[in-house]
Amino acid sequence: MTSSMSTPNPRLPIPKRPRVPLGVESWTLGVVVAALVTAAPPLAAAGRPVAIRAADGRTTTGLMFDARTRPAPAVVLVPMLGRPKEDWQMVAQQLADANLSALAIDLPDTTLPADPTELLRWHEPIGAAVAYLAGRPADVRPGAVGVAGASLGANLAVLAAAADTAIRAIALVSPSLDYRGVRIELPFAQYGPRPALLMASVHDAFATRSIRTLAQDASSAREVRWSNVPAHGTILLARDAELVRALVEWFQRTLSVN
Repeated sequence: MTSSMSTPNPRLPIPKRPRVPLGVESWTLGVVVAALVTAAPPLAAAGRPVAIRAADGRTTTGLMFDARTRPAPAVVLVPMLGRPKEDWQMVAQQLADANLSALAIDLPDTTLPADPTELLRWHEPIGAAVAYLAGRPADVRPGAVGVAGASLGANLAVLAAAADTAIRAIALVSPSLDYRGVRIELPFAQYGPRPALLMASVHDAFATRSIRTLAQDASSAREVRWSNVPAHGTILLARDAELVRALVEWFQRTLSVN
């Protein structure tokens, strides 16, 4: 049975992790992520395909899951590096069932760009997806758009939210303070008092340390959830149904679902 634990006060100590082999704390982020993300085929595609064109002319592919009653709040879902938008299918369907529309998008590429500065622009498709939703007032309620991201997608979600006040709430699954140069401590501070949900496995050393740092301000708009399941990013969500339930309920509260 899987389980998750809520930490209302982020200053409380992180739940104790099982003892790990000597040297694991010195692994690189990529090695730890690889250990936690085992090979898992993406779910079969569902949802309605959409194409989102950004201001620079680039097109991002997405899958739209519509809420039952519209206009409704909406959530953009951002995957891990090397994983497709279909990884979010289960979460997206549960959001739609809870009367939140969900738009799962792909990252610009499945591998890291050769130019590290290009990676810092990978949050721009998130902004384009938010603008796409905001431009559909008959389907999406104005001022009620959130973003959830996993692993690298979580870091990119912070950058996008810091740059766009139209993003009213975020959920970060397995974030890292520094993912290959995508640093989020300052952008997270710039995000300000808007609501943020922080989630990770207690077995994920980088993510737990990052969340503890991000939650230091003990803001009432911050919520921390820990899982005992040894997994990372969207794989963690696929294996811990309680975390998915918490994520859906979080957006119901913060985006004021009717």
